[in-house]
Amino acid sequence: MAKTQSLHKESIGLKVVIYIVCVILAIMSLLPFIIMFSNATRSTFEIQQSAISLYSAHPIQNLIKNWKVFNGKSFDPATGFVNSLIVSTGTTILAVYFSCLTAYALYAYEWKLRDAFFGLIVGIMMIPGTITMIGFYQAAYKVGMTNKLSLLIIPAIASPNMVFFMRQYLQASLSMEIVDSARIDGAGEFMTFNRIVFPLMKPAIATQCIFTFVGSWNNLFVPQILLTKKEKYTLPIEVSLLNGDIYQTEFGSIYLGLSLTVLPLIVIYALLSRYIVEGVALGGVKS
Repeated sequence: MAKTQSLHKESIGLKVVIYIVCVILAIMSLLPFIIMFSNATRSTFEIQQSAISLYSAHPIQNLIKNWKVFNGKSFDPATGFVNSLIVSTGTTILAVYFSCLTAYALYAYEWKLRDAFFGLIVGIMMIPGTITMIGFYQAAYKVGMTNKLSLLIIPAIASPNMVFFMRQYLQASLSMEIVDSARIDGAGEFMTFNRIVFPLMKPAIATQCIFTFVGSWNNLFVPQILLTKKEKYTLPIEVSLLNGDIYQTEFGSIYLGLSLTVLPLIVIYALLSRYIVEGVALGGVKS
């Protein structure tokens, strides 16, 4: 009896420690966002005096002033927001669907060069994207594709990192008996993939949707090289221009722009996070 009570106390103590650690990690994760949103309601002078503070003497007035500064530049924040949304959404849809399709082909079909093709994909993963940027820009310039948002979307069809991830997920979660049953019932290959395989990949798709959308939304390097017209600017480009003001850096408007940049990412994560949790739970049940 005494031993049981001792084990029970140790279990309670361990749970308390785990909860404390989780609370500390949650605070550490949320604190930068809280400070960023708070600084969006502060003036540049207040931020220069203390960058890490939640106090603002006139938060509403400062927020309006920061928005006027952000909206008073030579670019249009609404246009930048829409451009970023178009690029990120299009990139996510193309990358996820075609990567799943490629991963399914690598897993479900037996063909002679399958392993060599997968090795090529793994090899391409090791090449930094900045190395190929000069050639990519030259090719885009020759075909007249610069200053077009489609140039930021179409290349997402080839996403070697996502193909690798999806193939590994299919190996762990997809049983070929289900695919064979669909084929016996007369389903075509695309119907089998779209109706059976693709829905089974929801947890992996949700994870990659978050990573792809966030990566595309925050991408500054590629759009800054390919886009030179102001009406084609994405939101990260516009925020970076705020920091390059030669007269005075308005930190309040910069934090406001960063806050606007982060909000869609929070929404996407809130919508898709439950699928990630379901995937983790499903993996725990299978194991």
